[in-house]
Amino acid sequence: MRTPALLSAALLAGGLMTSASALAYGQGDLFTRFGVAKVDPTGDNGRFSDLGLDVDVGDDSAFAFTLGYRFTDTLGVELLAAQPFEHDIALNGDNLASTKHLPPTLTLQYYPLGGTASRVQPYLGAGINYTHFSDETLDVGTLNLDDSWGAAAQVGVDLLIDEHWALNAAAWYLDIDSDATATVGGVNYDANVEIDPVVVMGGLSFRF
Repeated sequence: MRTPALLSAALLAGGLMTSASALAYGQGDLFTRFGVAKVDPTGDNGRFSDLGLDVDVGDDSAFAFTLGYRFTDTLGVELLAAQPFEHDIALNGDNLASTKHLPPTLTLQYYPLGGTASRVQPYLGAGINYTHFSDETLDVGTLNLDDSWGAAAQVGVDLLIDEHWALNAAAWYLDIDSDATATVGGVNYDANVEIDPVVVMGGLSFRF
C-alpha cells in the first residue's frame, strides 16, 4: 500500500521540479519585450540666447520593443528599439517647432534572482544610447538637431506568467544632448538642447 503512495509523491515532486526548472529564467535565454513606451524629457531643455527663446521639448508615446540575451544566470544584454517618437518643441511657450527621433539603447543587465524559480525577476542595466533626429521643423525658419551619444541607465521587472510569457515594466534614463541650429532670416542661431528623458515602458516579455 505504501509503494503507490511513494510513487505518487515522487512523480509529484518530479513534476514540481520540472515546472520550477522551466520557470528558472537564466543562462542562454533569448527574449523580447514589447509594449508602449513614453518618452518624457526633463524641463528647461535649453535656450537660443541670441533669439531670447527658451526651449521646452514635449513628451510622446509610441510602440517599442527590445531584444535580449542572458550570458549567465545573472548577466545579460538588451537592445531597445522603437517607432520614431515625435516631439513638439515650444519656444517661449509656443509650439513653433517639432522633431522625430529614434533612441536605440544598449544596456548590460544584472538579474539578482536569475537562475531561480522566482516569478518576480527584477533587473538593473547600464549602457549607451544613440539618438538620431529627423524631420525637424520650425515655423519661422529651419531647424537642425545633431545626433547624440550618451549614457543610459535602466531598471525593470518581469512578472512571470509561464515558461515563455511575462508581464514587464521598465524605465530608462537617457543622456541626450544635441547641438541645435535654428536658421531664421538667413542667420544661424545655436543652442545646446538637453533632452535627458525618462522612458517608461509597459507590456509583455516573451522567452524563446
